[in-house]
Amino acid sequence: MANQQGIEKIKQIRQRWVSYQLTADALLCAAIALLAGALLHAASINWVWCILIFAVIFSIVILLRKPWATSLNTVSLYLDQTYPELEESATLALQPAEELNLLQALQQHKVVSTLQHIPGTPAGFTNRLKRAALFLAAALVLSFILLKIPIHSQQGIFGGGNPAKENEKNLPPEKILPQISNTEVTITPPAYTGKKSYQQDRFTLNVEEGASVSWLITTNTAVDHLTLIFNEREKIDMQPAGDHQHWQAQKVLSAAGFYQVELDGKLSDLYAIQIIKDTPPVIHIKAPKQYTHIDAGEKPQVTIQAAINDDYGVGNAYIAATVAKGRGEGVKFKEYKIDFSENFGGHNKQYDLKKLVSLPAFNMEPGDELYFFIQAQDTHKLTSRTDVYIVSIQDTAQLLSMDGIVSGVNLKPEFFRSERQIIIDSQKLLHDRDSISKEEFNRRSNELGTDQKLLRLRYGKFLGEEDESNMDEDKSGGQLGKAENFGNTAMVMDAYTDKHDNAEDATFLEPTAKAQLKATLTEMWRAELHLRMYKPEEALPFEFKALRLLKDLQQKSRSYVAKTGYNPPPLKMEKRLSGELDKIAEPVAKEDIKKTDDQFATLKKAVIILEQYKTTPVLSPADKHTLQLAGQEIGRRASSQPGIYLPALTALKQLTTSNKISTAKVDAIEKALQRMLPVQKQLPSSSANAANPLSQQYFKTLSRLNK
Repeated sequence: MANQQGIEKIKQIRQRWVSYQLTADALLCAAIALLAGALLHAASINWVWCILIFAVIFSIVILLRKPWATSLNTVSLYLDQTYPELEESATLALQPAEELNLLQALQQHKVVSTLQHIPGTPAGFTNRLKRAALFLAAALVLSFILLKIPIHSQQGIFGGGNPAKENEKNLPPEKILPQISNTEVTITPPAYTGKKSYQQDRFTLNVEEGASVSWLITTNTAVDHLTLIFNEREKIDMQPAGDHQHWQAQKVLSAAGFYQVELDGKLSDLYAIQIIKDTPPVIHIKAPKQYTHIDAGEKPQVTIQAAINDDYGVGNAYIAATVAKGRGEGVKFKEYKIDFSENFGGHNKQYDLKKLVSLPAFNMEPGDELYFFIQAQDTHKLTSRTDVYIVSIQDTAQLLSMDGIVSGVNLKPEFFRSERQIIIDSQKLLHDRDSISKEEFNRRSNELGTDQKLLRLRYGKFLGEEDESNMDEDKSGGQLGKAENFGNTAMVMDAYTDKHDNAEDATFLEPTAKAQLKATLTEMWRAELHLRMYKPEEALPFEFKALRLLKDLQQKSRSYVAKTGYNPPPLKMEKRLSGELDKIAEPVAKEDIKKTDDQFATLKKAVIILEQYKTTPVLSPADKHTLQLAGQEIGRRASSQPGIYLPALTALKQLTTSNKISTAKVDAIEKALQRMLPVQKQLPSSSANAANPLSQQYFKTLSRLNK
């Protein structure tokens, strides 16, 4: 009887062991299947495959592990290793009592008694089950994250797919002609994008600029003629491919718009053409600062760090540098082209560039300046450039000069006379206009604008214009961080606010010279504006005026002998204080204002007709004519912005042809017309519901006085 109790106890433990092993294997396989299902969902594959994956993995695991094959001897050995009180004699409980000797029988009786105090589920059985449960929880969290990622991002993780197929899922269904049974549109992006061709079965297009689009339309019956009409102007006749049921055409799209299919005189709906424009590269210079000054003792070198990004790929980038040597009219400029050590053959979308520039390599000496900018070009030959950065080397000889002590302060800036060189270059550019290309002319004009800007910035220093190099510094000298200054508003405002009135007091020029220098900067800015617009002939008058102001300012800094006095003509005392004003004519201002025609009159009438149509859905021939004229204007807008105006144009065509559309489509047409109308300026008017009684009383009094 005691032997039977021991066997039952071991069988109970074995049954728990097998069930726990099967449960742990099931949880582990469920976690794997759950992760696989999330990945399949990201690849747009049905979730049913998740169940099949679980069944296959679970079958393989249990066939390999075979938990049902666990014997009672295996359980006994596990109990001997886990519980020392069994004295490694648990296997005796499985043997018949008649086969044991006296000592074994006594030990068996002791082991059976000990087995009754051992728990039915040993602690080691749940370890693997706990690990499987934790893995399943982690799989649930990871699957939830994968499901929250947008579909297009997930497909990008798996190597990308057909972009047209990705966009079709979020687009409403199209209305096509009933004779068309199948549509296959092949889009070949231009070479600069580096993308492969892809296909779609929709007429609505969202393609890259310059993409080649091929249409293959299959009809369910033979047709005589099939045409694609673009923007209601251009027509492309589709060619039959073998029979009159398969038609094909091809076109390179470079501008947004819309098109429709004409099949034996029947017109389809309007289909939008959206163009993805190629943007020029974006350049961000991380180092150095825009104005860098190398002091005495520092290494004459500068490290240029920049990041360049482009939507399809960067083709090339370089540093355009100009070294300025000399002073005044004797200044000389020499241009250099510095290439980065990076290889742009891979046409990556992002580059982090770094270049160490040694200034002595360009024969730069103390007092010279280096002007540079970075220019980048993408795979579509679009270029962009940064602002001009300035690196100067301190001239110690000028710093230790005694000129300022001996002869007073030199009021003339360093490059006061270089405006003359800009005028000479502008005149030479106009002289060479007929012998150079338009691109070269524009480039040289833009470079002159850059030189004018640099000159204007140099003059601005003498007026105390703001310098952004020290904006982040603590002006309080560390006093602001002390505890006793906490809450000191005056100190905080003094440390972190920008005192714009300091620019008026930060110059050593006299007030008259300062005013004239401000006028000079204004003329330089106007000259730079016209040079940037490639109009050097219009910039010359401003350049000459700036030069005259500079020369006049230079003359004013000299010392002159006393000027001769001014002798005014004598006054007639008999007319003095007589009050006779008959010789003074009163000025008369007369202005004839001709009323111009309202170019938006047709659109305003169309809005009124649509408002009336909401209450009385009837259109007269005159109303239809007005709506057709408004539709022409909407069609012109839809050619450039089909995503905004194409639904309204489609609804308006339905209204003028069938005279029956829904109220929602009427609202869409009216909304498009309102978008095209200019915003009316709000005129001053009295408020009928003034909240303040004092305002009401003031308005009543004012109205009574004006009667």
